[in-house]
Amino acid sequence: MSDPLERIAAALERLAPAPAAVPDWRASAYVWDTAPDRLIPVERVNRIPLELLLGIDRARDTLLENTRRFAHGLPANNALLWGARGMGKSSLVKAIHGELQATGLKLVELQREDIQTVGTLLSVLRGAPHRFVMYCDDLSFSHDDAAYKSLKAVLDGGIEGRPDNVVFYATSNRRHLMPRDMIENERGSAINPAEAVEEKVSLSDRFGLWLGFHACDQDAYLAMIRGYCDAWGIDIDDATLRAEAIEWQATRGSRSGRVAWQFFVDLAGRRGVTVA
Repeated sequence: MSDPLERIAAALERLAPAPAAVPDWRASAYVWDTAPDRLIPVERVNRIPLELLLGIDRARDTLLENTRRFAHGLPANNALLWGARGMGKSSLVKAIHGELQATGLKLVELQREDIQTVGTLLSVLRGAPHRFVMYCDDLSFSHDDAAYKSLKAVLDGGIEGRPDNVVFYATSNRRHLMPRDMIENERGSAINPAEAVEEKVSLSDRFGLWLGFHACDQDAYLAMIRGYCDAWGIDIDDATLRAEAIEWQATRGSRSGRVAWQFFVDLAGRRGVTVA
């Protein structure tokens, strides 16, 4: 009969999760999946060309330059893209990757609900012969959510920290990644309010770049649609475009880059134009 300790060790080894599979890195973009841990290649990234993202010039130029430096092996900051819904935060990340993918830069999307596995993902990326933009869309945390601590450790803390070949970009509607009322509750109920709030908001301080996105005005909204029409060859006069686009925004009750794109998709469909 084998030694009891050997049997226990064998049982624990069977229960331990298998190491994450390393892909062949032929794709330019991947999605991190945790069932089981693996990187799934994305054959075609859903994105809009960088030159069609209007009204966000400062954020576009800043993030493009930061990413270009990173792609060429130079130091670069993690970036938090925060602000108004539908104003191109996630579109900008994907468009910049498309602009620079000829350098060999790869995009890896990490879902918000999988943040606690970020350490495992980084261990896969750390030894790869490529540079990666790790990207999380719509990142935010609730009052009892401790997953943010996993992210804090890898952004610039911990023994290993963030690998040199990885930069982290996140988008959020919230500047401090949590609701304002949560911050106020922390101030009102904690023994030391300042320390309680700092613990919660310090995650956003780990991002070297904070890029704000604000709601667009009507001229910018119409310019976005005109840009899409010109890019896809849809011939429509300014008066008709203006009337239909304003009616569309009125039915949606909002005006943003996302609403502009949705109107354009409807217009392209009515005109029989394929949007590829």
